[in-house]
Amino acid sequence: MKFGIIKERKNPPDRRVVFSPNELVNFQKQFPDATIKIEASDIRIFPDEEYKKKGFEVSDNLSDCDVLIGVKEVPINDLIPNKKYFFFSHTIKKQPYNRKLLKAILEKNIELYDHETIVDSTNGRLIGFGRYAGIVGAYNGIKAFGIKYDLFNLANAEDLPDQRALIERLKRNPLPYIKIVLTGSGKVAHGAKEMLDAMKIKHVSVENYLTKTYAEPIYTLIDVLDYNKRKDGKVLDKFDFYNNPTEYESDFEKFSNVSDIFMAGHFHGNNAPVILSKEMLRAAKCKLKVVADISCDIDGPIACTLRASTIANPVYGYLPSEHKEVPLSHPAAIWVMAVDNLPCELPKDASEGFGEMFLQHVIPAFYNNDANGVLARAKMTEMVN
Repeated sequence: MKFGIIKERKNPPDRRVVFSPNELVNFQKQFPDATIKIEASDIRIFPDEEYKKKGFEVSDNLSDCDVLIGVKEVPINDLIPNKKYFFFSHTIKKQPYNRKLLKAILEKNIELYDHETIVDSTNGRLIGFGRYAGIVGAYNGIKAFGIKYDLFNLANAEDLPDQRALIERLKRNPLPYIKIVLTGSGKVAHGAKEMLDAMKIKHVSVENYLTKTYAEPIYTLIDVLDYNKRKDGKVLDKFDFYNNPTEYESDFEKFSNVSDIFMAGHFHGNNAPVILSKEMLRAAKCKLKVVADISCDIDGPIACTLRASTIANPVYGYLPSEHKEVPLSHPAAIWVMAVDNLPCELPKDASEGFGEMFLQHVIPAFYNNDANGVLARAKMTEMVN
């Protein structure tokens, strides 16, 4: 079987790749019958020369490959008919803006496997960039707070080589005695937690966070039952929340009233309650200064996330009293960081981590007759022979 690593063509440019040169060496060692070809790229974080040095062919033509693997959506005109493709298609939720892409995939008889649908038998995601979104999102949230209060101005994450460099910059700039609330229990939240722990910010229980005063910066990590409550007052388990989300309402105000920074790393399911509402944001007791919405659901559970921001301009101002965007200089503005492609700012680390997961969970399925059903679950469209 012949695998092709495709060039990323979406704008703005994405420097990530599914496999680093070193991970492709591991791929070849584990599956010596595989042939691997690299499409030439002038933007990839790993230059073509690094792949050539490892013995891989670099070419402008991948039409002889069976399986083509990329990160972002492939432009319609660049799709090669009658191939198997892996990439984030952003079509799972029937997104209108990618309807033409999905139609073209069907017309070109392409078998599409979406990275988002690569899951285990319990529907748990096996691969993704979530951890790196959390890492960069936490860094950007701290950076925004530092600029807002003239404490420090950190380098842009995309200008630093790796997570270690981000941590080094954060540790040079201690925070005042602030409180940070972080939502979530998955890879995004734990990526953000890695950064807070690396800064030696004290992790405290929810109860202590809400009731105690500290002479040092602190944070708490909260899950769905910490910030949602049943409307009838019953206290059940989180599986009840997942199964009956409409029976719940947000209880996040107790956190917004004592927190300086909110880092949103949660997954927000269909019909789940709004987490941070317009009313909470405009309440006199609301203490929030910075909201780092790493999950970045537009018109979703975080009312101040009016739009996605960009890597070039990651922060905008939100005026709670009028529920609108305002300049960052506005004295009543809450600063909102809502970049929707955060892992792009850490392309080397993100690519290396993604490739490890892809080699572990996906590639074996091509050689063991898909024994664990990974390919069957991930398949979005069927190729007609």
